[in-house]
Amino acid sequence: MWVARRFLSSVVQRGHHAGQPGLLLRPRYGSLPADVELRYLQCTCCWRSRVPAAGFETLNAALTSSSEPCKEEGSGSTLDACYTSEQRDTILQLLNNATLAELARVKLLRGRKSLNVVEYRTKHGPFKSLESVVNVPLLKHKSAVIVFNSILNPVKKERKVRVQLAKFIRPEVDRSWLEDATSIVSIVCGTNKIAWAHVDRGMTVLEWQQMECPNFLKGTYMASSYLNDVSAVVSVLPSADFYLVEKPSISVQNTALFPVMAHMRTVEAMLFALLEPRISPPEPNIPPRVLNMMRIAVGRHFGLIVGESRTSGAQTLQQLMTESVTQKFPRINFPQELLAKYRNYFHLGSRRGGEELCDALLQAVAFYELLSESSC
Repeated sequence: MWVARRFLSSVVQRGHHAGQPGLLLRPRYGSLPADVELRYLQCTCCWRSRVPAAGFETLNAALTSSSEPCKEEGSGSTLDACYTSEQRDTILQLLNNATLAELARVKLLRGRKSLNVVEYRTKHGPFKSLESVVNVPLLKHKSAVIVFNSILNPVKKERKVRVQLAKFIRPEVDRSWLEDATSIVSIVCGTNKIAWAHVDRGMTVLEWQQMECPNFLKGTYMASSYLNDVSAVVSVLPSADFYLVEKPSISVQNTALFPVMAHMRTVEAMLFALLEPRISPPEPNIPPRVLNMMRIAVGRHFGLIVGESRTSGAQTLQQLMTESVTQKFPRINFPQELLAKYRNYFHLGSRRGGEELCDALLQAVAFYELLSESSC
């Protein structure tokens, strides 16, 4: 009882003090109209504290009620009065002439509503005014305004093109670029030679050879000597859409093979620089001509991986060469002169040094076959 009496007493005293009875008090001075003035709730614990209690809704309604007269049905303004004559003509032109599929692209006209529009104008004739659109079933005042605004300001949705990357290529590029290539040159670097295979999209070997590089792994790895050997190879390489340089799988942690890894990376960098010199930054819509193909990806494709190492693919290549003669649709076609030239290069125990030749051709075959598999 004491608490209730104290509360009522404080309310009455504060009401008399402000000149207005009750909990809700208005500020004595203000520039806002009476119907939009902010009201406050007087705190009974502290005579100086006032908490906003009401008035914001009234203010928001007063500010927004006159800015959009067409949004509320029964506002006194017809739909035709809300738009200019040019806008009305644009809206009526689409609603009277658009096909069912074209109407379905308009916001809120998908499904049954677009069908109702077609049925209504077929039965009653073309729409004469915007107000007559409201007579279409399921299309009332508010929905009609959204439809009209959507016709006048169509939202263009950007089509998201899914880029499918060729995972066996570095850097990873869009597969569609690779599919448009008419031919490629597969390049493999060895410790004393560089081999390449020029293969077209029809899986026919156009050129297949290697060149000795006498300055590789000699002396102090002179940059000028390396450049001479690599430049001699680049000068005789055939023209192609893409050049695939083998990416070795030598681990950086293997310190015993560090000289070989440094040699491979040096030749690889020179091939990239000489085959595709760049002065300006690369353009996003133009694919690079020189790409890396992972050696381990080729080994996995032909089943040459044992543990963490890749074995020789000489036997696999011999089988491909045999199939080129014996089968009607071989995996790859060899010209007769190349078959005669390299038929003894890949026998077990052969000292002709055809390992780089073998790897270059297998890399080209794996490129086309992996590209075909990824597109399925």
